[in-house]
Amino acid sequence: MTNLLDLTLQIRKGFYVILKNTPRAELLKIPEGFNNNIWWNIAHVAVTQQRLIYGLCGLEYKMPQELMVKFTKGTVPDGTATDGEIEMVKGFLFSTIEATIEDYENELFQNFKEYPTSAGITLKNLEDAMAFNLFHEGLHMGSVLALQKAVKL
Repeated sequence: MTNLLDLTLQIRKGFYVILKNTPRAELLKIPEGFNNNIWWNIAHVAVTQQRLIYGLCGLEYKMPQELMVKFTKGTVPDGTATDGEIEMVKGFLFSTIEATIEDYENELFQNFKEYPTSAGITLKNLEDAMAFNLFHEGLHMGSVLALQKAVKL
């Protein structure tokens, strides 16, 4: 489990660097052939981790509800991102994983609710959810890297 969380922190560092170094116009641009943008993908991975780990264990999220709603599965970018939102997400990229590590060590994740994902994988326990989350973040890193190239064309 610790290895999955360490790997998640590593991918989050990549998201952070992209979020920090990409101009707002490029973060928000939806290139032709895409249905979302860099900003949405990065905020979405932070939200999804909360839903998969905390939500499926019946625990409170470590992020504000308005972010949870705005970037959950099935949403689309609204073309905006305030400085406050960007700074919040930058912080949540790390604080949510740090909280997960602490909460895991304190054995808070007890009542996992089995969940069938849209990828056809049923998450049966916390370990499944953490592994799937890492897979999910990798998919979105690929999307972000493709978006970075597309917004520069």
